[in-house]
Amino acid sequence: MAKKPALFLILILLIIGAGAAYWWNTSHAQEAKNAANNKQAAPPTSVAIKTLEVEKINITYSLPGRITPFRQSQVRPQVDGIVIERLFEEGADVEKGQQLYQIDDARFKASLNSAMADLKSAKASVKTIEARAERYKDLVKINAVSKQEYDDAVAELDQAKASIAVAQAAVDMAQVNLDYSKVYAPITGRISRSFVTEGALVTANQSQHLATITQIDPVYIDMQQSGTAALSLRSRTADKEAIPVRVMVDENTGEYYPAKGELKFSEVTVDETTGSITLRALIPNSNGVLMPGLFVRAELEIGEEKVILVPQRATTRNADGSLTLWVIDQDNKAQKRSIEVTQTYKDDWVIQSGVHEGERVIITGYQKVAEGTTVSPSPWQKTPSPAAASKQASKE
Repeated sequence: MAKKPALFLILILLIIGAGAAYWWNTSHAQEAKNAANNKQAAPPTSVAIKTLEVEKINITYSLPGRITPFRQSQVRPQVDGIVIERLFEEGADVEKGQQLYQIDDARFKASLNSAMADLKSAKASVKTIEARAERYKDLVKINAVSKQEYDDAVAELDQAKASIAVAQAAVDMAQVNLDYSKVYAPITGRISRSFVTEGALVTANQSQHLATITQIDPVYIDMQQSGTAALSLRSRTADKEAIPVRVMVDENTGEYYPAKGELKFSEVTVDETTGSITLRALIPNSNGVLMPGLFVRAELEIGEEKVILVPQRATTRNADGSLTLWVIDQDNKAQKRSIEVTQTYKDDWVIQSGVHEGERVIITGYQKVAEGTTVSPSPWQKTPSPAAASKQASKE
């Protein structure tokens, strides 16, 4: 009889356990079902999209550049002597042929006078020898003088004439040295400070030049471009006669130099150390704002082209440097796509391959999507950049 209550208690416990297990399983199954229903019922991710279309834009290449002078010449002495006078104002404009320095010319004048005296002496000797040779010419016919004496007179006359040529050359050299005592400007331009003063001894082979003359109207812009980008530039400009160049003088304000230049020259080889090629443009500089040595940003205006633009904010860059973006298909499902670009245009990429006209690209909200995710697209509204907004506000 004692076993019956124990069995009854065990039976009760089994019934309670089975009920609890049934309740647990039922409640969790309902929760899972509710979660699945909620997941299916969750609205699609909202994204802003842009439908790609072909646009006509002005293609430009923006390159770093440096201003270099059109001409630059070092003023150097060509004779030895003491500088006795400086004849220009430092920093002033000088003309080609203008005298800049005077070197003491006393000894050069003396050398010239000596050479001229030697020339006169040589000419006088020629007259005497020439007269004797003329007499011997008649006398040798009647055997009054020997043939040898006549030949000696003719040879002496030739030597005397040669002495005149030597004396004349000495006169010319003395005149050149005298002229070199006056130092002239080799080119027209703006002269630097003088590196010597009156009383300084200068020599023809000294390393220090006297001054520097720089022609700064016009000036050159030397630009550096990668070799691969140069191929694209050449293909785009092959049929163009002239390529205009603008210079941005202030990157903070976006201010451009008022005058435009023109691309004149491109190196034919790529620098092996930097992998870049040098381009050179010529630009007017009548007001002297573009000083040699100044670093600027130059823009080459290629002209209008039809391209597809994608905002840079819609792309992400991978570890290997490639660019990707998200597009949506006809079912509004997101797909990741790799793209190739040629250059930037304002805040956009110029597309080379990867996407096509008519495709819809996710501009904002792509951080919340995955491959195959259904999205709810809405048109993307472009907002002006802070710089553009402030510029527009200043105009108003």
